[in-house]
Amino acid sequence: MGTSEWHIERRSSFETESPLAREAGNVHETGSLSIVVLGASGDLAKKKTFPALFHLYRQGFLPPDEVHIFGYARTKISDDELRSRLRGYLVPAKGASPQHQEDVEKFLQLIKYVSGSYDSEDGFRLLDKEISKHEYLKNSVEGLSRRLFYLALPPSVYPSVCKMIKTYCMNKSDLGGWTRVVVEKPFGRDLDSAEELSTEIGKLFEEPQIYRIDHYLGKELVQNLLVLRFANRFFLPLWNRDNIDNVQIVFREDFGTEGRGGYFDQYGIIRDIIQNHLLQVLCLVAMEKPVSLRPEHIRDEKVKVLESVLPIRDDEVVLGQYQGYKDDPTVPDESNTPTFATVILRIHNERWEGVPFILKAGKALNSRKAEIRVQFKDVPGDIFKCKRQGRNEFVIRLQPSEAIYMKLTVKQPGLEMSTVQSELDLSYGQRYQGVTIPEAYERLILDTIRGDQQHFVRRDELKASWKIFTPLLHRIDEGELKPSPYKPGSRGPAEADELLEKAGYVQTHGYIWIPPTL
Repeated sequence: MGTSEWHIERRSSFETESPLAREAGNVHETGSLSIVVLGASGDLAKKKTFPALFHLYRQGFLPPDEVHIFGYARTKISDDELRSRLRGYLVPAKGASPQHQEDVEKFLQLIKYVSGSYDSEDGFRLLDKEISKHEYLKNSVEGLSRRLFYLALPPSVYPSVCKMIKTYCMNKSDLGGWTRVVVEKPFGRDLDSAEELSTEIGKLFEEPQIYRIDHYLGKELVQNLLVLRFANRFFLPLWNRDNIDNVQIVFREDFGTEGRGGYFDQYGIIRDIIQNHLLQVLCLVAMEKPVSLRPEHIRDEKVKVLESVLPIRDDEVVLGQYQGYKDDPTVPDESNTPTFATVILRIHNERWEGVPFILKAGKALNSRKAEIRVQFKDVPGDIFKCKRQGRNEFVIRLQPSEAIYMKLTVKQPGLEMSTVQSELDLSYGQRYQGVTIPEAYERLILDTIRGDQQHFVRRDELKASWKIFTPLLHRIDEGELKPSPYKPGSRGPAEADELLEKAGYVQTHGYIWIPPTL
């Protein structure tokens, strides 16, 4: 049965066909596909990796006649026990239709569990034996099969796990198959540790085999950035220092560490959010138009942006720690770890000279959202005297309530010539009713299977990003910079708003964007 015939048959067995599935193209290749989730009993695997695989399966991207999924971890459990643990994460909280339930059970039967330690020859020999058995049963020609290893593990075990994979579980790529490894953040703690980790893994795998995942690059609105910037004529002449006053990239959570204090305290908000997620978004906002959409052309332009960032100044950093953070028994009483940070980055190139890029992230704040806010300069010769109402802004809301809207000044309806701020709004929930937006992990795992590295971090890109933040992180680690306390449920330290004002950001008073209702 050909690929297109398979899709026709598959559609009838599922409730709806995802728009993503219609873009499948030539995702299916010759040979079986084995997906190995290492750290299968951990939270990341249960909450993100396996659900993403299930959604890909439901949309027809993981055909059961080609794919088998293996869980590997130290926990000694049976296949059925792993399936039982995963089942609750695959069924929606509101309950599932009979068809969904049936799909869950079929998907779970594709999963086999192998127990072993992460530096165990016996464990990885057994894993290779089970994968080979699956490949044989699928009538896959030796060496033509595909093996994808997803490391849902702490970075400390990456080197030993990668060594075991390289020694015992590789496919014969010279015969046409492939072996790929997906590694999660945090990839190192600073420049030296990241380079050391890259060197160790680089000795074992070629760069095209390594997929450094940053799930923010899989978000729908982040992926829309290149289209918005380079497919719309009216943005091209405006997207520069002559028109844009400042750019904010914001991540806010309205809850604290919630039992993860001990883990979070090892990293802090800059390592956890800003150095990776927000910096990746900055690259897409600031980069020049790539020669093409080929992954390497896009990643080349991202690296150029990172290498143009000037050293961070201490007077353009505000750190905060919410009151009660150290009440967590897993957090040291003397912890200097910031739970909030506002950092201004300045890009030294022709397009962006003088434009502050404000990266802000924090926990236990007054709202939950992630957005990009591009604020334009004041209108010269303002005959309507509407400066007090605020500036034009282009806002991309990444989560929740995905939306793109432009804040602009219009005439207020009525007999008087008065102005008011309004918006041109593209709210996804209203415009794309009934369309399910794929989870970031779904998209990125599918890209890995396809061999598309566009939305993954290249080694030189990783190095450049750590180079920007390492001096600041070392000063924080050594206690030279200390976070200011702030109340949970607030906007963060007052100094952060003062820094924004100093950078030139003008806050709009009296205007609140409200997502349209259906």
